[in-house]
Amino acid sequence: MRGYLVGSGWKDYQKTGEVCGHQLPEGLANCARFDEPLFTPATKAESGHDENISFEVVVQRLGLETAEKLRAKSIDIYNRAAKHAESQGLILADTKFEFGWHGDELLLIDEVLTPDSSRFWPADQYELGKNQPSFDKQFVREYLETTTWDKNSPPPKLPSDVVDRTRSKYIEAFERLTRAKFKWA
Repeated sequence: MRGYLVGSGWKDYQKTGEVCGHQLPEGLANCARFDEPLFTPATKAESGHDENISFEVVVQRLGLETAEKLRAKSIDIYNRAAKHAESQGLILADTKFEFGWHGDELLLIDEVLTPDSSRFWPADQYELGKNQPSFDKQFVREYLETTTWDKNSPPPKLPSDVVDRTRSKYIEAFERLTRAKFKWA
């Protein structure tokens, strides 16, 4: 789900004018907010990163009924989460939901609204057209861009300062979203 044009969506838009099969207006800026959030499905690739796909591909693979159910559930969860994040001074720019089947029941199964699966921004620092400060794994991404890692082989060991800064952002996101103090188990 995407509420804003950022990340791989921004890269796709710059190349094709689309994000996951959604034709977008010309002239959008990096981190532009969509009028309505976009259902932007992806599938697990054999290796590497998730692969963005269109709704039509979801229909081909899973059938219309399941595809529509996935889209409706995703939009509902995103809208409720974005509203809650906004009430806590955060923007939910985009997020990933993973669904699976248990018998005949379609279930939300993993990584729900964590900084590993979601891009949260401080609302008071939002500025259209530039990358936003983030509560996700951006510190890790930025570090890895400075290495020779090919994004396919096992990644290099992360320096402790990158781990510490990422941990602190995850904790800050948790505390801002829940208004509870994070406690180590």
